[in-house]
Amino acid sequence: MGKTSSFFSRGFTLIELLIVIAVIGVLAAGVITLLNPLAQIQKSRDAQRMSDLSQIQKALEIYYSDFGAYPAANNNKIAGIDWGLSWSPYMGTLPGDPDSPTSHYAYCTSDSGQSYYLYANLRRGGSITTNKCGASTICGSGVQCNYGVSSPNVSP
Repeated sequence: MGKTSSFFSRGFTLIELLIVIAVIGVLAAGVITLLNPLAQIQKSRDAQRMSDLSQIQKALEIYYSDFGAYPAANNNKIAGIDWGLSWSPYMGTLPGDPDSPTSHYAYCTSDSGQSYYLYANLRRGGSITTNKCGASTICGSGVQCNYGVSSPNVSP
């Protein structure tokens, strides 16, 4: 008996292929919805903002130990230095907000230079609803600061 094979039994039908592609598409959409890439990017940038403020805080404490006062604030900048530029010898680069130039950090000091406040705007919320630097929109054009750190002798 010879081998008999039909021309139509060698592959998938068009309907079967369309069903498999549709199922893969539904699964892919579900995975993307679950992972929410935009939220993940916002979380990572918020973590970067908190890390930046922590690093700046350490540099400010070193500055304080050298001079007995914190550097003056000038237009919400540390000693008038633009965010993203060098603040030698305290920091190689004074970090700027990851969403620059539309956002930035805000810095202010007390009149005596014995305390400071440093603020950022977290995209996924923060704990500060008011700030001690005056204006409510100091973290960028029309942006409210919602996360802050300060010198050890005051609270943000």
